[in-house]
Parts: sequence; C-alpha cells; structure tokens
Amino acid sequence: MEPNTEIRRLLDVMPASARMLTKIVSKPQQAKVIDASFPLPWNQERPININFDLWFRLGKPQRDLLLLQTVSWLTGVKWFKPSIYQGVLVAGLVGGLVESTQSDVVGVAIAVGLSAIAGFRIWRTNQSPELELEADVAAIRIAGRRGYSESEAAEHLLSAIETVAKIEGRSGLSFNELIRCQNLRAIAGLSPVGLPKSYIQ
Repeated sequence: MEPNTEIRRLLDVMPASARMLTKIVSKPQQAKVIDASFPLPWNQERPININFDLWFRLGKPQRDLLLLQTVSWLTGVKWFKPSIYQGVLVAGLVGGLVESTQSDVVGVAIAVGLSAIAGFRIWRTNQSPELELEADVAAIRIAGRRGYSESEAAEHLLSAIETVAKIEGRSGLSFNELIRCQNLRAIAGLSPVGLPKSYIQ
C-alpha cells in the first residue's frame, strides 16, 4: 500500500478536532513504528511520525487503534487546563516580575522557585502513566464511532501494543505498556483483573 493513500485513510479515522492539531508524517528512517514527541505548549502542530514499512506489518484494525491512541494522547496533554498548579505558576511569574521591578533579589528567587515547582508538577502530570491509560480509553470510545465494539477495540489495541514491540525488536514490553495491556485485557473481557477505577482519572 502507498503511504499517501494510508495517510488519507487515517485522517478519515481521526476525530475532526484532532485533524486541526496533528499532522501525519512519513519517517522511513525511524526505528519505531509510530512516534510522537511530547507536545510543548508553544508547539502549534503535533506531528505523528510513522515508519510505513513497519506500519503495514500491522492489521488494519491494529493500525486504526494505534493511531487513535496516539492522537488521544497528543490531544490529552493540557498545559493550560485550570488547576492549582497553573495558578501557582502564573502567580509566581507575576510575583517575579513585580519583585524584579523593586530589585528584590530574594523575592524574585522565591517567585521563580514557586513557578519552577509548579511547572515541574504540570510536566509530571502530563507525563504520567494515567494519561496513556486515559488515551487508551478515549481511543476505544472513538473507535466505537468507527464501527468497533468496545471489546473488539480493546483487543485490537492490546494486540497492536504487543505486535509493535516484536516489530521493533524489543525483548519485552515497558512497565507502562504492561499496565496498559492489563487494563485492555479487562476491558476486552479477557481477564477478570483490571486496574482500580481510581487509577484512571
């Protein structure tokens, strides 16, 4: 299959809101099947890099769910969602500006320190395993609007995660992938043991 044809098909699989933010890019030189960099707040576009030589080793449902999961993860990163940490970050920056006009070195240091702590906490929240679990659930929900049942979508995503590890020549799954697989097995009805509901926000 030709990459441009597949890109057009994948754009149809994506939700309309994601098409505005993300861009599918052919990257034949990359070792990963699909890859997306962590989106920073100033990035207008969020590229999804795909090695189509490896990509076509997956079945169509696996490819659909893998793309939907990546899109859900990229669009799930919220830098400016109102929270206590965003408030502390803004207050610290404003306080730092005020203190710098008054030449108060200690005040500037405290304000910058508060902003740095809040910024680091926002970064950690956006990098957490829970975000990937939420992206899995969102991908399954979107797949439901594309004709997949919940259990089918969970099975396809589960097999995609496991197959990608083999295609990429990895010896096993990462810790986050193992957690995700266990949760997907429970959603698909393949295992009675899932993750606690409190784990997925």
